[in-house]
Amino acid sequence: MNIAVVILNWNGKKLLEEFLPSIIKYSANASIYVADNASTDDSVSFIKKNFPSVHIVSNSENGGFAKGYNDALQHIETPIYALVNSDVSVTENWLDPILDEFEKNPKTGIIQPKILDFKNKKKFEYAGAAGGFLDILGYPYCRGRIFNSLEKDKGQYDDTIKINWASGACFFIKSEIYHQLKGFDEDYFAHQEEIDLCWRTSNLGYDIKYVGTSAVYHVGGATLSEANSFKTFLNFRNSLYSLLKNLPANKVVLYIFIRMILDAVAGIRFTLQGRPIHMVAIIKSHMSFYGNLKKMISKRNFKHNNLKYYNTTSIVWSHFVLNIRKSKNL
Repeated sequence: MNIAVVILNWNGKKLLEEFLPSIIKYSANASIYVADNASTDDSVSFIKKNFPSVHIVSNSENGGFAKGYNDALQHIETPIYALVNSDVSVTENWLDPILDEFEKNPKTGIIQPKILDFKNKKKFEYAGAAGGFLDILGYPYCRGRIFNSLEKDKGQYDDTIKINWASGACFFIKSEIYHQLKGFDEDYFAHQEEIDLCWRTSNLGYDIKYVGTSAVYHVGGATLSEANSFKTFLNFRNSLYSLLKNLPANKVVLYIFIRMILDAVAGIRFTLQGRPIHMVAIIKSHMSFYGNLKKMISKRNFKHNNLKYYNTTSIVWSHFVLNIRKSKNL
């Protein structure tokens, strides 16, 4: 089965220098592309000089994660896309279990491998860990990572299971599905657009899978750190976008209202922690959400919005009230 490994880059020469070699070394049967988002550093010339086997797709602007991939993948024809962050190191034979799952199960549309922390290789990494899930209000969490509580990898998640969403840090998708759904929603710019795409893929009747026998290491926060208020803005706004676009019609108004109340609680918590800039980011995220309400409503899929989309009732209650730190205890 043919596969293209596609790495989105924006002024990331140092990351490419460090992480591209492992991808080239362990991806012998794949075509490797760097999708450059109009970098102003010397990323492109560096790749051409040092990694001549790597194909380059040059985007005309920095459209963020969503538009960046949408623009680049118009020029790449292959049955499977592997969308890999520029700060990801891969392991030997990382592609084999993924391709085997796609070949054995035609209803598998998207796959995520095990994602471990590059800086602490015995722990799961925040962005994806051992597969993504949602609670009934759309809060995302992972096996191996609930909010900021990260588990050690002891082989407990070396399985293959259905999940709600796969991490954009290392995201495999059938190209046919990607183009049928017109890719990522560019109104997200960055963060959580993979959750929306997975939700829409599920609505088509395909499975989202986690394959724990494939492992990669992710630095995380190499583009926007957790302390960045713009990341807070994107995460809170984009989560509301996904709810509005994909929740069942009989739940959308109530659940978004509850989410907004909980967002306000989160903002107060940020302020009490001495980080009021994140409270401001949440307020701006709600303003942006209201400003794009009509556009997002027009993107709702009414035909397939009665599928079960969540795995637990309230991850907020479980984590912050019941003090649950590990997925097995949910």
